[in-house]
Amino acid sequence: MFDPKTDKFPYPLETDKHYLEVHMDRGYVFDTKYPYIDRSRWFRFRQGVVRFLLNVFVFHVATVRMGLRIEGRENVKKYRDVLKDGVVSVANHVHMWDYIAVMKAIRPFRSNLLAWAPNINGENGTLIRMVGGIPIPEGNTAATKTYLKVMRSLLMDEHGWLHIYSEGSMWEYYRPIRPFKRGASHIACDCGKPILPLAFSYREPGWIRKRLFRQIATFTLRIGEPLFPNNDLSPKEREKDLTIRSHDAVCALAGINPKENLYKPLYGEDSKRVDYYTTTYGVGYKGSH
Repeated sequence: MFDPKTDKFPYPLETDKHYLEVHMDRGYVFDTKYPYIDRSRWFRFRQGVVRFLLNVFVFHVATVRMGLRIEGRENVKKYRDVLKDGVVSVANHVHMWDYIAVMKAIRPFRSNLLAWAPNINGENGTLIRMVGGIPIPEGNTAATKTYLKVMRSLLMDEHGWLHIYSEGSMWEYYRPIRPFKRGASHIACDCGKPILPLAFSYREPGWIRKRLFRQIATFTLRIGEPLFPNNDLSPKEREKDLTIRSHDAVCALAGINPKENLYKPLYGEDSKRVDYYTTTYGVGYKGSH
């Protein structure tokens, strides 16, 4: 598998940290009163318009821009009865548009997305909300309980689809699969729902993309098979086991032997960036687009 090994982006020392620059704070407070899933008619109407535009225009543009190939669509059909009962999906987060690729890949299902709170408050916040973005509250225990209650209702009562980037942040064009936080497995185990692993890997771009458009790599998105919580384990071990299995599955789908991946599957104190090809990142970085 192709490894871009780019030094263009300022990957932080901690594997879950963000480098994306947010230039706006719209002042939303993500507390117990915030509508984590907005069910108002006006909001749903706007979502419908965005969904229409995604299908007739944006999905095609994203495919061309990313050089996107999607593999494993047969699993969406094969496990349709499982997925329509509620599912949590996970993937590595490697491009500004990779959630658009996920939305295209899982059609006809529609998903919600757990999002970094500053992004929802930032300049792209409205668009992120329109495609199903749900802010993760920070530093507020009561708000966290409220948001988890909403996630439970989404999966248990509405049999919805929730997408989570378990690495915790976006690192563009980064090949190794970073350690997973346990949030996706916690929600899946709490609701008794499976995790569906997806993974982005890279292909070396052709001459036109590389020379004329300065494209670092093109993308392949692979869809795996659902992973179910092991109910023979204690709740804590069940969550840990599902996190490890989902991380291993994403590694395999990305063409990486899980035993040879640079990082351990579980996020912890030792989850520091491994400098396996350079020690200098993001010189002259001017933002992501």
